[in-house]
Amino acid sequence: MSLVSRHLARHAAAALAGTALDHAATARPKAPAPASVNPEYAALLEQLGEDLRTLSNIQSVERKIETKAGMIGRYRDWIDGALRAGKDGAAVQDEIVATMLVWSLDLHEWTAALQIGAHVLTHGIEIARLRRTAACLIAEEIADAGLKDVAAVDHGTLIAAQALTDPHDMPDEVRAKLLKAIGRKLMADADAFDAEDEGAAAGGKPALLSAALDALTRARSLDAKVGVAKDIETLGRELKKLAPPT
Repeated sequence: MSLVSRHLARHAAAALAGTALDHAATARPKAPAPASVNPEYAALLEQLGEDLRTLSNIQSVERKIETKAGMIGRYRDWIDGALRAGKDGAAVQDEIVATMLVWSLDLHEWTAALQIGAHVLTHGIEIARLRRTAACLIAEEIADAGLKDVAAVDHGTLIAAQALTDPHDMPDEVRAKLLKAIGRKLMADADAFDAEDEGAAAGGKPALLSAALDALTRARSLDAKVGVAKDIETLGRELKKLAPPT
């Protein structure tokens, strides 16, 4: 996509949301679907349909992810425009935004996923293809990635996902899974703690272990089968070793 095309795509998304907001202010019925008021959106939506058909013909999950990585760039400028408009309170149901939330999570593009996720949750954008709510999707996908590979998700992303999704209803099991991922990440940070590091956590290793224990204990209270009993026992022993003598 050329620089001019990218510029037009960003502004088209912003203009689309603005048009819908104006319509909503003068007429109480639901704002028009984006494709009905913006040809730029309609063309991009058609492209998305082609991309989704291509993906549906790929059986390998690994290949699907690789293919999405090559496709997602053509939608970034639309997303930029939609997010800017959303900050001004202008947003409508947008299938491109909804789909790019899913893709960003699949590709582990955490910053983009959280930005789009905040927009989706703030404006009530639905993700029609999924059975889960947007909040549940965000929490579970990030938690799953962190539990599969503790290095795949940084602590800041896990905490941001928790803060973003905490006000929204979801199964206790999903919330427990996210807390488990946070606790496991804190445990890994404690194992790698270096007191000489200028960016070391305040309170040192005991603070990290204590925070991990809090997260895992809360996870177990939400879901007794979350699988953190041994972690909690380990943390208890570690904290006793580090406790100052009485």
